[in-house]
Amino acid sequence: MKAWAHDLDADKKSGIRFLADPDCSFTKALDLDFDATPVLGNHRSKRYALVIEDGKVKEAHVEPDNTGMSVSVVDKVLG
Repeated sequence: MKAWAHDLDADKKSGIRFLADPDCSFTKALDLDFDATPVLGNHRSKRYALVIEDGKVKEAHVEPDNTGMSVSVVDKVLG
């Protein structure tokens, strides 16, 4: 994520923030996790992007499967 943030020049001016969720607690609270135990050993986050304004989720871009990249890509989110 650090490399993505650097490449996109994410800072306070752009309004883009990249946040890690190492223990999946935020993701689980949003019910956006899935059980990948057989393959990866634990629960993992679905691929998603949130648009948040004034502390409220305005848009949620959640991939319909756990591997694709059709709705959470930058052109769909920031379009």
